[in-house]
Amino acid sequence: MTTAPADPWPAPRASAPVDAVVSLPGSKSLTNRALVLAALAEGPSVVRRALRSRDTTLMAAALTALGSHVDTSGPDWAVTPGPFGGDVKVDCGLAGTVMRFVPPVAGLSTGSVAFDGDPHMRTRPIGEVLGALRHLGVAVEDEDRGALPFTVHGTGAMPGGTVVVDASASSQFISALLLAGARYDRGVDVRHDGKPVPSLPHIDMTVAMLREHGVEVDDSDANRWTVAPGPIRAVDHLIEPDLSNAAPFLALAAVSGGSVTVRDWPQETTQAGDALREILARMGCDVARVAEGLRVTGTGTLEGIDVDLHDVGELAPAVAALCALAGSPSHLRGIAHIRGHETDRLAALATELGALGSDVTEHPDGLEIRPAALHGGVFHTYADHRMAHAGVIVGAAIDGVLVENVATTAKTFPDFAAFWSGLL
Repeated sequence: MTTAPADPWPAPRASAPVDAVVSLPGSKSLTNRALVLAALAEGPSVVRRALRSRDTTLMAAALTALGSHVDTSGPDWAVTPGPFGGDVKVDCGLAGTVMRFVPPVAGLSTGSVAFDGDPHMRTRPIGEVLGALRHLGVAVEDEDRGALPFTVHGTGAMPGGTVVVDASASSQFISALLLAGARYDRGVDVRHDGKPVPSLPHIDMTVAMLREHGVEVDDSDANRWTVAPGPIRAVDHLIEPDLSNAAPFLALAAVSGGSVTVRDWPQETTQAGDALREILARMGCDVARVAEGLRVTGTGTLEGIDVDLHDVGELAPAVAALCALAGSPSHLRGIAHIRGHETDRLAALATELGALGSDVTEHPDGLEIRPAALHGGVFHTYADHRMAHAGVIVGAAIDGVLVENVATTAKTFPDFAAFWSGLL
């Protein structure tokens, strides 16, 4: 039986160089996309090495409520598609993928599907997806909030067609419409109109997975994605390790002057976390592919970095924590959109790093961080797993850091605190 960590949790200090080889849970992004496509497919399939976390079990429960069956009893999750029908409720928790990916699937139901989630989820943007669904032929009831709670009234079929969205707040708006699009009578032609779409690797991931299922996708034009109507072939997926979750572990090598290897790092991937290789190398680490996976070796000192994280914004909290420990200034830019993640991450990072002594300036689209002497204190997480990662990274280098609600890491990494403590 796992013992719940203290709250606030004393983040363990790395008193010596850490030398470790770690195996990480599977990718949340890949797992939840694979589950949606499996639920829409022609026949049964298996999602192997699925991530078992709050976000993924919420997705499995949502798709099962709609009419598919997702068996999560083992490490490999069997998915049996079923007819979508009946009036049901979907709990989104704090999972943006559930809130955004499931409504386009619910449009294919013959019942009414009511969506809600944790209180903070009512502040996260979803209006563009709901507006797109209305335009594509679905009745959505949200009292003009453009936010949770809302209800999708399915009719059993979706006409589909062309839709224009502003996805500058989240690439998930695009992925949500593409994933179910092949099941719409005319497919979908999704066009983006607005500031640049953030986190484009996540859309590339969606497109690649659709093609694995035999779906025809045209992404040859910038800011336009077309999915042809047709069947979604049943395909078994083997889920890669979650590379974004590798950030605190590789950071541990950097701050301790040790060496950490993440097993099974893919040679090719669409995951945003792969950018850690370049980022950590630029900050002064030795980064190498080895037989086991990816190895990062730190020197005990860190160089600041000036980097645009627009496409990989989910890495910003971990990178910001490293920058607060660096010996030269840093500027993280291009990440205004992470204000709409689990919390306003820019404001939260500026507040929490500043409270520990960091010299940090918050900008509309990023952070400027200058060298300063840090000290212990409480690091609040705002129910955001990536904020908890930032807190434990600082705590590995600074005595007396207490991470509030470290259990929020269960969103993508169950038992993170125990695993982390075991390395130190």
